[in-house]
Amino acid sequence: MTKSEKANECFISGFNCAQAVFSSFCEELGFEREPGLKISSSFGGGMAHLNETCGAVTGALMAIGLKYGRTNAEDTGTKEKNYDIVNQFANNFINKFGSLKCTELIGYNLSTDEGLEKAREENRFRTHCPLFVKEAASITEDLLK
Repeated sequence: MTKSEKANECFISGFNCAQAVFSSFCEELGFEREPGLKISSSFGGGMAHLNETCGAVTGALMAIGLKYGRTNAEDTGTKEKNYDIVNQFANNFINKFGSLKCTELIGYNLSTDEGLEKAREENRFRTHCPLFVKEAASITEDLLK
């Protein structure tokens, strides 16, 4: 099963977009799935509906950090490699969808009651988000090879 399929399955089962993407990489990167689900749980819906970065994107960035993040403050080479991979991810995602921001991707401001209600009424989380989850996982899988 590809990471894209695994992330989509997780999302469809009820987890948020960040959890779906991040958890699909956890075990392969030596991190347990359950703590991964907990860590990423606040990042769905543009960071808890704060009108910020798409959760599929933040989940991907957490996975990239898990593999390429630095643990030594003086290791600037690792920091730069991590940032380079994050930028590659962002460029690929933006080229495909036009933005990294949840509100722009969904089409509604999720930080307002009206926007969130409209997005739910129009089923945007089921019609739009699976595309973002699958693509974020796919791009990340390619970059982590």
